[in-house]
Amino acid sequence: MQIFSNFFNKKKDSPKKIISFDGGGVRVIAGIVFLKKLEVESGKKITDIFDMFVGTSAGAFNASCLAFDDMSMIDLKSYWSKEYLDRIMETSFFWDQASLVQARPRYETKGRLKFLKEIFGEKALGESKKPLVTLCYDIEKRTHVIHSSNLTPDISFVDAVCASSAAPMYFPTYQMSNGAWMIDGGVVTNNPTLIGFNHAKNFFGTNNIKVLSIGAGLNKKKISGEASSKWGGVGWLRNDIMGMMLDSEIHNDIAKDFFNDNYLRINSPIGKINKMLDDDSEENLEKIHLLGLDWWSKFGESALNFIED
Repeated sequence: MQIFSNFFNKKKDSPKKIISFDGGGVRVIAGIVFLKKLEVESGKKITDIFDMFVGTSAGAFNASCLAFDDMSMIDLKSYWSKEYLDRIMETSFFWDQASLVQARPRYETKGRLKFLKEIFGEKALGESKKPLVTLCYDIEKRTHVIHSSNLTPDISFVDAVCASSAAPMYFPTYQMSNGAWMIDGGVVTNNPTLIGFNHAKNFFGTNNIKVLSIGAGLNKKKISGEASSKWGGVGWLRNDIMGMMLDSEIHNDIAKDFFNDNYLRINSPIGKINKMLDDDSEENLEKIHLLGLDWWSKFGESALNFIED
């Protein structure tokens, strides 16, 4: 009887595991490459390892696919092929590539909408196979909005993903079915780890939670202080002010201090990868793929140990 008692106590005390995906446009492919290796080496599907899926922006798409339909990483990676990316990033007719000031969003919404509807159909978050959390920002109410499979079960997957990934300058502000106007959750935080934890502890009724946080690379290219002192709006836009604003490594620092051994962050500088979030050239995609393999060499063993109770 004591053996069975110990077994059930161990099961009861096992931590809940959540996986958190940063935003980062096409650079999130690096995380998919890493997780694909994790599936192969562990012999377990990511959807079987984790109890909750959290994401913002492009990371919201990844989290939603995994939570929605028990998808493998091979299947998820196929949605980031050049063929699908060209469909998602349908260039706006009015976008003037020669202009220093971009007067309209770079891409239209309709290509992305059609693509998402092919995956999710009319399914609502409440129909998700695993708990899901996504983040966006309501521009009219000027507040962050969390969509989840338990708190907002009637919100559609398409609405949740489109809202969370409506990156300013790249995509138009997204109007949801309920009339709300949303933009990318990355303007609140591009690393939704802490939001995911807060949601998970209430959902599961425990603080015993482990978080695997998947980044999308860090732009560490030096900016000349002297040159920047002369920039106006256009100068800052051309020199990655959005990237600086979306850098959520302070949340990583807080999470490491807060969770200690229950937190593992997968991320590193992007090196020669294009800082722009939409460069889907074959050369750039190959560099992103190699970054994911480099992450495995650096963090693979730690990740294998981390997913064990």
